[in-house]
Amino acid sequence: MAPASVNVARLIYLLVCEAAGATIALSTQGTAAEVSMGAGLVGGLVIGGFFIWIESLIKGFSLRGFSTATFGLLVGMFCAWLITRIDISNLVSLAVRDKLASRDSADVVDGEALVTTISFTIQMILYASLGFIGAVLALRSSRDDFAFILPYVRFRQDSSTGQPVVLDGDTVMDGRVPAVVRAGFLRGRLVVPRFVLDEIQVLANSPTPAKRQRAERGLACLEEMRGAKDLQISIEDSSDVSGDETITGRLVQMAQLLGARLMSTDENLCKVAKLRGVDVLNFDELLDALRPTVRVGERVRLALVRGGKDEHQGVGYLPDGTMIVVNHAVSKIGTSQDVVVISTLQTSGGLMVFAELAGA
Repeated sequence: MAPASVNVARLIYLLVCEAAGATIALSTQGTAAEVSMGAGLVGGLVIGGFFIWIESLIKGFSLRGFSTATFGLLVGMFCAWLITRIDISNLVSLAVRDKLASRDSADVVDGEALVTTISFTIQMILYASLGFIGAVLALRSSRDDFAFILPYVRFRQDSSTGQPVVLDGDTVMDGRVPAVVRAGFLRGRLVVPRFVLDEIQVLANSPTPAKRQRAERGLACLEEMRGAKDLQISIEDSSDVSGDETITGRLVQMAQLLGARLMSTDENLCKVAKLRGVDVLNFDELLDALRPTVRVGERVRLALVRGGKDEHQGVGYLPDGTMIVVNHAVSKIGTSQDVVVISTLQTSGGLMVFAELAGA
């Protein structure tokens, strides 16, 4: 259903067309004034109905799409103008010169008129065809897909959509990107380079079950993102990225060329990208920032679920997965106890917390 404002605009437009038809009918001279008035009203109604029908066909065509189509139309017509800089009349004259050579003067004059008509027709066909092709190509492309003369010279994203985000293979296979985007914490078009897709495809054929399953999950996640209407994602051709054979270097170079951010969970890749001036998004750093800080001396209610490395220890976990080792709590396993943090240790696997039973 069209909005009420659109229906009101259609009604007003029909009335204007009716009035215009009646005015034209009254301005004509003739004895059948009533017939002229009826014809004017019907003509205005037909014309108004025709354009309202056209308007209903393009109801899904937004102002942004109109501006995009206009840009493509101008590019196509500019190409046609360049082609028509060639003197088409002379080419047509050369084509029919032999046929006109044996004719009389009257036929020659008619032939010149024919040459002019053919030249004009060819120009009109060129303008219409190239303008149509340019408009259609522009409508089929996204705003970031306009590239002319130099590789990856593109229209900048406006501030509401944010910078594009280049995904590496680990991020695609991680599977958390769609949820983060839908939650509103990440904005911008997602870009998957072609060589990353090839890398995932190679892993999907790996004889190692773990690698194969991870790659298959990445391909399924990528297919889901491509089919989602609320996600903007594209597979970017990487043929213009050259000068570096490593995956790390090509990812950083593509992010620089696109003016995009790079999303990765690879610490080394993140360090290289930051050194080369590329903004980096890392899920692991985000999780560390969101993880609640446990301070020495803090009292925590903890469910003890298993024994520790030492015989007297009990182990429990915070909601975010942080492990807490409680001394002299082996007899309390299977219960929830109040514990007091006595020390913390940051390891490569995460934060380890040591505690004592409260009141011990």
